[in-house]
Amino acid sequence: MKVGLVDDRQIDLDKLHAIVQTIPNIEIIFATTSADKAYEHIKKEDIDVLIADIEMPNLSGYELADIIHTHALNITVIFVTGTSGYAVHAFELNVHDYIMKPYPKERLIKSVERLLEKTKSAEITGRLYLKQKNDIHILQKKDIIFIERSGRSTTIYTKAEAITTYLTLNELEGELRERDFIRSHRSFIINIHYVKNFSLYAKNSYVVSFDGIEQKAMITKEKVNFLQEYYF
Repeated sequence: MKVGLVDDRQIDLDKLHAIVQTIPNIEIIFATTSADKAYEHIKKEDIDVLIADIEMPNLSGYELADIIHTHALNITVIFVTGTSGYAVHAFELNVHDYIMKPYPKERLIKSVERLLEKTKSAEITGRLYLKQKNDIHILQKKDIIFIERSGRSTTIYTKAEAITTYLTLNELEGELRERDFIRSHRSFIINIHYVKNFSLYAKNSYVVSFDGIEQKAMITKEKVNFLQEYYF
């Protein structure tokens, strides 16, 4: 599990680093005293967990968590903070834990270990289960190229097949929280790893072509800009 650490007090950051590096199966990708620098790391490097203080100069830990939540980045947040005032709002952002300073090292270790276990059992199972009348389709998420909503049905495209379901894009988006998937358009979810090119379709939209299939999706200009800034 890849972890990023941010706390504007060096002594607190050193404590975080010293504790987290002792936990098996953890790799610390960055440790910084600046939330702005943490944000730059997040845009360039994949991490699974961000452990952050809340009240910091310029960009706060809460604002950083809000960016992660708003853009549906697949990063779990643990707050380690000296203030309790953000607790309710923090859990609205689906943070994993809210640890108050000062804290014993066992408190943080147990929190990370609990997350490791949760991840292991879910591994977000890497699979999508689709119940259809008498059938249950099990898809590897990594095989999904894109998803299209048309009328009252939704079609999931892979290289091997196209599966129709009555699940909405909102429901499927909730199942596909991985960084690979973005809601490119009101009618489409795409897997960025299969994208081959964008072709201008209209003033504010593009057609998306993919490796491996002829079918195409749509993406808004706003989402193309988002991909260029955060992914490519």
